[in-house]
Amino acid sequence: LVLELNQVIIPTYGTVPDQQDLHTPEWVDFDDKPDSLFFSDGQRRIDFVLVYEDESKKITHKRSDRKKHKRKRQVYESNLINNGLQLEATRSVLDEKLIFVKVHAPWEVLCTYAEVMHIKMPLQYNDLKTRDSAFNWFSRLFRVDENIIKPEQEFFTAPFQKEHLSNFYIHDKDTFFNPATRSRIVHFILSRVEYATKNNVKKFGINKLLDTGIYKAAFPLHDSNFRHLSTDPNCPSERYLLYREWAHPKNIFKLQPLDFIRKYYGEKIGIYFAWLGFYTNMLTVAAVVGVGCFLYGCLTKDNCTWSQEVCDPNIGGNIIMCPQCDKVCTYWNLTITCESSKKLCIFDSFGTLVFAVFMGIWVTLFLEFWKRRQAELEYEWDTVEYLEQEEQVRPEYEARCTHVVMNEITQQEEHVPYTACGKCIRMTFCTSAIFFWILLIIASVIGIIVYRLSVFLVFSATLSQHISGTEAIRKYLTPQTATSVTASLISFVVIMILNIIYEKVAILITDFELPRTQTDYENSLTTKMFLFQFVNYYSSCFYIAFFKGKFVGHPGNPVYWLGKYRNEECDPGGCLLELTTQLAIIVGGKAIWNNIQEVLLPLVKNLIGRYSAAARSEKVVPRWEEDYHLQPIGKLGLFYEYLEMVIQFGFVTLFVASFPLAPLLALINNMLEIRLDAWKLTTQFRRMVPQKAQDIGAWQPILQGIAILAVVTNAMIIAFTSDMIPRLVYYWSFSVPPYGSHSSHTMKGYINSTLSVFNISDFKNASKPFSPWFGNQTTCRQVYRDLRYPPGHQHQYEHNIYYWHVTAAKLAFIIVMEHVIYFVKFIISYAIPDVSEKTKSKVKREKYLTQKLLHENDLKVVKKNMGKTADKVTKGADSTFRPKAE
Repeated sequence: LVLELNQVIIPTYGTVPDQQDLHTPEWVDFDDKPDSLFFSDGQRRIDFVLVYEDESKKITHKRSDRKKHKRKRQVYESNLINNGLQLEATRSVLDEKLIFVKVHAPWEVLCTYAEVMHIKMPLQYNDLKTRDSAFNWFSRLFRVDENIIKPEQEFFTAPFQKEHLSNFYIHDKDTFFNPATRSRIVHFILSRVEYATKNNVKKFGINKLLDTGIYKAAFPLHDSNFRHLSTDPNCPSERYLLYREWAHPKNIFKLQPLDFIRKYYGEKIGIYFAWLGFYTNMLTVAAVVGVGCFLYGCLTKDNCTWSQEVCDPNIGGNIIMCPQCDKVCTYWNLTITCESSKKLCIFDSFGTLVFAVFMGIWVTLFLEFWKRRQAELEYEWDTVEYLEQEEQVRPEYEARCTHVVMNEITQQEEHVPYTACGKCIRMTFCTSAIFFWILLIIASVIGIIVYRLSVFLVFSATLSQHISGTEAIRKYLTPQTATSVTASLISFVVIMILNIIYEKVAILITDFELPRTQTDYENSLTTKMFLFQFVNYYSSCFYIAFFKGKFVGHPGNPVYWLGKYRNEECDPGGCLLELTTQLAIIVGGKAIWNNIQEVLLPLVKNLIGRYSAAARSEKVVPRWEEDYHLQPIGKLGLFYEYLEMVIQFGFVTLFVASFPLAPLLALINNMLEIRLDAWKLTTQFRRMVPQKAQDIGAWQPILQGIAILAVVTNAMIIAFTSDMIPRLVYYWSFSVPPYGSHSSHTMKGYINSTLSVFNISDFKNASKPFSPWFGNQTTCRQVYRDLRYPPGHQHQYEHNIYYWHVTAAKLAFIIVMEHVIYFVKFIISYAIPDVSEKTKSKVKREKYLTQKLLHENDLKVVKKNMGKTADKVTKGADSTFRPKAE
């Protein structure tokens, strides 16, 4: 392939041609046709637009720099013309410094590069009979009207070959290559044409010219204004249809016209919206079950016996709790946590267990059905063999191929950018940089923990004094709540700041790695970014769920951080409610931040751009200039959109046992996200260069990894973070003899039995509270359920038999739940094939037709030629060996 590119795309690597040998674009004036997508002759379609500033009118750069830039640009445009492209230049209507160079690819160029790029083109209509789904009548209610956006005709396709041109379905040469394919071919050429040679190293590609400022922009054109139909009858106004039938808020409950999106924007954007739409549809089921479990918790909270005991003045009112910090904290009454215990009953119920098991199965169904849907799209959008045939080497990789190695398979020399030792050094450096940043995040998490420990002391000492006269506020604004909320807000700010910094670092590291193809580049960057985001977003949640309140000792012998800060304790109801608060703040704050960043930012920039062009409303502006004033999509395209959704997917699955409403919130957000992303693409951004994509790339294994981890995390949340297992053990074992005194299984007495007793005389001087003890009581109760023997027992303050029963039950629960769910996941994965039988039939039929139409025709020609040759040989032999008598 590299040899082929050297011969076809870049014919020479010599010195830059002389000035008199340079080809220049045709110069024309704007013809006052704002919606035209053609050259001034009205025949040649504009496939790409290059924008630059006239060097003679620049005043900000040195004269020598301006001359160099102009020279490189002239050489580049001349080489474009040498490669068969046609160029036409027009000066800007609004800014005389700007020059727009319109690029057109003729038929011969399109055919040549379609064969080089192995682009699949239609052979004949798809003649396989399709069976309508039983739910087709129902889905039709949510589809786009077929009279407005007509369904795409299905074809069998094959990689294009010029020598078999007659075998392809060519109804019209002007429409055989659609605008998206034409733009992709032209961008392929633009990325590989050279503009200079320095020290025998060629410099080429539009990306480098954009980075150095020689060109200000390069983009394909939108085909119309999104607000109204094009006035040019030759323009299909697909952008207007996409805005009206896809991006407009009125279509929030409509299905997306995926084939139309793919036709206009390419497969890469199409597969993203297909995945996002499929994920959103699957969230509907999860949201319904989650709301059901939440309502179950709301309906049964009044029957929550342990919460009633906390709020009962005769039970909780008589229980005095030990201080939660050293010296400055005071004794407090259990009834203070009455409101939080009521809320906890909603989330920490039997419905939580049901929902956690359901989500473990749901995520498997989602991934398996998505594989089937993805396989259908791969066939329908001609990307089944894309990675093996079509994807080209990145220009940045080609430019660095200076080392020669021997290919073990072909036994031929080939060029690579670095040796094996150089590759090892690069990988070592990149891996070290990634681990450094992950350690930096962990350090920030430790900083937040230290903040929690130190600020809790302050709130405990001052908060109760400031609100002592307002009992209603005191119920809700406890030291634990104030610490949790402020720490969550600070954690969110730290997360956002580290995100901004690390995004740039990850791109620099990936550029240094120099991946071979664009897919390799994006997969490498995806892995780095997700590793960082995983630690950044989820570390605080993991801390609250699995570490907070787990290693705290007991009042007489607390555990200290750094020898100074006493470890955090959970509320009597556990840390589940705090985990829910943390999730709500991070997920909600992240959604708000992303919407502001993704929608308002380009909107404000475009408004400023329109306002700065004072004469804009007074002049007729061409289509290419309208598009130039839109925002560029960015080098990474939809990378951040995927990242946002995958992080959300992690929150929905990893910690769903603590917040069953998460799928509902995600569903609402995604329904808006689809339309906001669509609105942004169609109205605020330039048209993206259409790109091929076989699947969602590295995000697929990441989703599978999250799905596997989600089973473990939810099982551990139920076992260690919630209070479900201790309650079940008490109900079935310790409420009745021989351990309990009740005649039947009950939850009565649970609170009194599970809060361990501590003698206040056993406080050490370092932790003894300043506040005096009140009443005649000589003991206080532990805040957390550590289940220890009371003072005076021969094993006082050691773990009792109840503790070991609960620990065994937790471990048994995790093992059973994981094995059951993993077994069900295995059965589901085995039962649902990745590719449906219908898609397999289409693939086989296409291969058969390709074999028949292309290869068998070649065989007939060979046989025909061989037959003529055999006849000639036979005739020659007859004349040579004919008897003399004759």
